[in-house]
Amino acid sequence: MASELVDVPARAGKAVRLSTGWSVKLVNTVGSQVVDTWAFNAQDLAEHMSMEHTRVMLGRVNPRKGDQLYSNRRRPLLCMTEDTSPGVHDTLRAACDPVRYRMLGFEQHASCAENLTAALEDLGLKAPHSPCPLNMFENCPVGEAGALVVVPPPVKAGDYVVLTAEVDTVVVFSACPMDVFPTNGPDCTPKPVAFQVQRGA
Repeated sequence: MASELVDVPARAGKAVRLSTGWSVKLVNTVGSQVVDTWAFNAQDLAEHMSMEHTRVMLGRVNPRKGDQLYSNRRRPLLCMTEDTSPGVHDTLRAACDPVRYRMLGFEQHASCAENLTAALEDLGLKAPHSPCPLNMFENCPVGEAGALVVVPPPVKAGDYVVLTAEVDTVVVFSACPMDVFPTNGPDCTPKPVAFQVQRGA
């Protein structure tokens, strides 16, 4: 049984609890929006989805449909069971944070790192630190001489990814507030997304 669709406003974040076997469907409702995504073991937030460990376990940089997403203890927390997008998801970039925006000349600017903290606080939780997220739908190819290139994401309105919990998990989504670079499309405008919890049998 699926729950109601939950909106994540542009520049904001939300967290959701998933029991083992439950799934969450993340929908790019408008298109061209990057969603920083974290997952934590619901019983111990010190265990979190780790991009470093996931890359090693998968043997490549970008996860695909059917791939498990591993924790810092090298066990799967989630599985990417569906993906109707072009399958471009970044694992290299840290979440944007206040320091990043100050370096770009903005003293007051929403950030994914702050969205993570606020979303967990809404559930009465606090993570020991802010791990590197899975940047869902972000198009960040590696260019010449190893340069990281920012390219508008190819994801279209209605494209979605389904993540299924391998253990009891807390998942956090942040509709990335980046509006300096074309991270969220050529218009550099953050957009809302939505998610829907699908309960297991």
